[in-house]
Amino acid sequence: MLGANVWRRVLGVDRATVIEEIDFDEESETVVVHVRLRRPTKRRCGRCGVRAPGYDQREGRRNWRAIDLGTMQCFLQADVPRVNCPEHGPTVAQVPWARHGAGHTRFFDDQVAWLVTHTAKSTVGELMRIAWRTVGSIIARVVADGRAAHDPFCGLVRIGIDEISYKKGHRYLTIVVDHDTGRLVWAAVGRDKKTLNGFFDLLGEERSAMISLVSADGAEWIAGVVADRAPERHPLHRRLPRGAVVHRCAGRGASGRVERGEEGGHVDPRQGAQRLPLRPVAQPRGPDPPPGPQARLGGQGQHQALPDLLDELTGPRGRVSPASHQGLWQRVFEDDLRG
Repeated sequence: MLGANVWRRVLGVDRATVIEEIDFDEESETVVVHVRLRRPTKRRCGRCGVRAPGYDQREGRRNWRAIDLGTMQCFLQADVPRVNCPEHGPTVAQVPWARHGAGHTRFFDDQVAWLVTHTAKSTVGELMRIAWRTVGSIIARVVADGRAAHDPFCGLVRIGIDEISYKKGHRYLTIVVDHDTGRLVWAAVGRDKKTLNGFFDLLGEERSAMISLVSADGAEWIAGVVADRAPERHPLHRRLPRGAVVHRCAGRGASGRVERGEEGGHVDPRQGAQRLPLRPVAQPRGPDPPPGPQARLGGQGQHQALPDLLDELTGPRGRVSPASHQGLWQRVFEDDLRG
């Protein structure tokens, strides 16, 4: 028989849990592990973890589904009395191997939550032999536990706001990312002012005032909410025009997406073509002919300040200066934002 330390590793419990007995039910092909708590961990509120006097012993023993042992299901079984918490009243006592109100161990919940990030809920339910609704309940518990341990809005200074479509039809999610860490910090169904206001409601006025930079597209519902809820931020940074393409590679001549040298002329790469400034032109679409002089940024319908700022941004070898990157975005669209 396996030792107690091995069984603790298999079941995902710590030394605060005493393994008393292990039974195998041949008829149902399940393993039942009988456990109990050590004295220092007994009689704690299942919600807040505060020590509290006993309330009652309840009736019978309770089972928690653990990680399967091969093809067999495994359960932890223990007595779980109720305690009289000063804050929450009569509450089921805390157990270290499961979250409060859960019918599965922490290891089981964490595995289900990880699988859901890689495949569909129905597939996870079939693999783990649980109901589709149970998968949703487990996700809610794991996310709530993670948010309680870590504040996703802590330290937000520079954020990006956008919407993405999902499934079929016009269904959208509004998402917020942290530019400093690259993390997705918030997402919700919808793409309107009410949806985005929900993010700032969770963020709070104090932390909203700490936002110094917001990047987004030209949607008016984003600009209006940001202007009202994050007054201390820099002007809303927008993307480059959809047709604008800037390449810093030196292998394309006048027939590519970047023209070099005099207009319409050919430059020999051996004569220092890399040292000439790059001029972005409109990106060709499909079988359309290469863009002519009128298609350059700065022409009719395009922002006049962009070519000059790009020359300022790039050095003699066409490399971007990191120190000037943030200033470029703020200056390119300053006039448009004021209008």
